[in-house]
Amino acid sequence: MVKSVTSLGRSGVADFVIQRLSAVILLAFFLYVGFVVLCTPELTYSAWSAAFAPTWVKVFSLLAILSLAGHAWIGWWAVLSDYVTERMMGGKATFLRLLLQLIGFIILVFYMVWSFQILWG
Repeated sequence: MVKSVTSLGRSGVADFVIQRLSAVILLAFFLYVGFVVLCTPELTYSAWSAAFAPTWVKVFSLLAILSLAGHAWIGWWAVLSDYVTERMMGGKATFLRLLLQLIGFIILVFYMVWSFQILWG
């Protein structure tokens, strides 16, 4: 049995379920945002702030942020696993793939923390 260094013990089924579940959550969130945009006659800061003030919307937004991060991470991992291979890179792919995954992880964490500060600040 061959196990990738970067899989962190996940299975393909778990990735599939996370991708689909996060896509459904993101779709629901963007439908809500679209509803707010279409039903608000004048989109001012106060109107936008009022639309996102209820606790359930903040929790829903937090769930959407986490879903986006999970969805992006699995997509990033899949692209790097498919396109940064040992064959293509002449034996240097593992280091490059891990470096790019680390960069992607740092970016995702940065944007998640920033989003949490905006949402709950």
